[in-house]
Amino acid sequence: MAMLGKRRPARQRSGVSGLHRQRGEGHPVASPSGEEAVTIERLAHDGRGVARAASGKTLFVEGALPGERVEVAFHRTRKRFDEGHVRTLLEPAAERSAPPCRHYGQCGGCDLQHLDVAAQREHKREVLVDLLFREGIELSEPPRLLTGEPLGYRRRARLGVKVDAEGNVHLGFRVRHTSRLIDIQACAVMLPELSTLIEPLREQLSLLDAPRHVGHLELIAAEANRAVVVRQLRENPADLQRWRRFGKANGVAVACLLGRDEPVLEWLGEAPALHYRLPGRDADLQLGFAPGDFVQVNEAINRELVRTVREWLSPASGIDILDLYAGIGNFSLPLAADGARVMAVEGSPAMVRRLEANARANALAVSGRQADLTDQVAVTALLATSHPAAVVLDPPRDGADAASRALVERPVSKLVYIACDPATLARDAARLVHGGYRIVRVAVADMFVHTSHLECALLLEHGAGQPSFQGV
Repeated sequence: MAMLGKRRPARQRSGVSGLHRQRGEGHPVASPSGEEAVTIERLAHDGRGVARAASGKTLFVEGALPGERVEVAFHRTRKRFDEGHVRTLLEPAAERSAPPCRHYGQCGGCDLQHLDVAAQREHKREVLVDLLFREGIELSEPPRLLTGEPLGYRRRARLGVKVDAEGNVHLGFRVRHTSRLIDIQACAVMLPELSTLIEPLREQLSLLDAPRHVGHLELIAAEANRAVVVRQLRENPADLQRWRRFGKANGVAVACLLGRDEPVLEWLGEAPALHYRLPGRDADLQLGFAPGDFVQVNEAINRELVRTVREWLSPASGIDILDLYAGIGNFSLPLAADGARVMAVEGSPAMVRRLEANARANALAVSGRQADLTDQVAVTALLATSHPAAVVLDPPRDGADAASRALVERPVSKLVYIACDPATLARDAARLVHGGYRIVRVAVADMFVHTSHLECALLLEHGAGQPSFQGV
């Protein structure tokens, strides 16, 4: 047991719209042999090309674009559709672009680098429009696009660590659709100051007594410093000393997240002040955070989102706003700086404490509260006691089903819904629209360029009349 971990010798929808489509079902079976040439008709929501196979079944093709003629290698078949990837590109589309990253095609981090950035963004707008349409909501105008730099934007990243049977250390991202790692030397979408740490980190891992005890590394870029969080599954004092020396030699703060079931964070040296800035009405706001807190990975797009929410709500002095899923105050603090009275609610007690500390540091009177926002009764009680004129919702990928139901029961004048999953947004939007709200603004934020992931936001207002969309 003393050698454990050390280097070894070599070896759902809304239910209210009525516009539902059945989801694909079935399990993987034996892959069909051979290849087939097809013409790609369109892109699926996840960025794969869609074609019709010779069998008549729908075919999803990774790496293919609309209008292209491709030879497909099948790798999975299901009852209602087949899956494959491009074996040979016979006729490329005009929108096809040379991937900027040499690891593209193996690394699972990006899936749209072969598509021109402008076309990526148009695809994302079409995805949101289509998902809303499937829930019975038709937009008369395309959503506003919030965009930034296509490369070098990611300020947080998690790299997997693995030691193979021969004792070789691997550092990188997961291969698409597998648990295997692809070694990477640099990442085109990371901030350069994080990407340049990859090779020194790989060398550091090779010097450890027990690299198998490292689960992953998290890289964080804050306003004034960089940090590396080492997920340490078992304590190894000698390796912790090595990490301390690494931090000093490379000018980064290093923390150890130690333990399996309930890991504890410990800084190997003085704890750094991690923070980022947001524009306030009179001066920049400074938001402190800790490893594990939710912070948007794209600083520029996050600033655009915050600016958009402030513009949509235009909070007058003294207006009451309820911010649900408030995190560390990403929307609460700028709205309070604009003069609103903000009650900020978050499920995590640690995040509530951080939010309150951020409010004090910026001399803002934000009321923080902890509550279970998946409980409709709890959300209804919050609405009943705070009487807000406006609500901000920024839920996780599961969406805000309970909050949406509560907001139908106790409507507010204005509601801004920010979503990291457009499907759950569409589900909840359908419930809200059928409950008397109407959509008046829509935006798509290209938070994760070169991926099919999209962030989006809706402004809804409550009032009489048929649900409608009033443009951007």
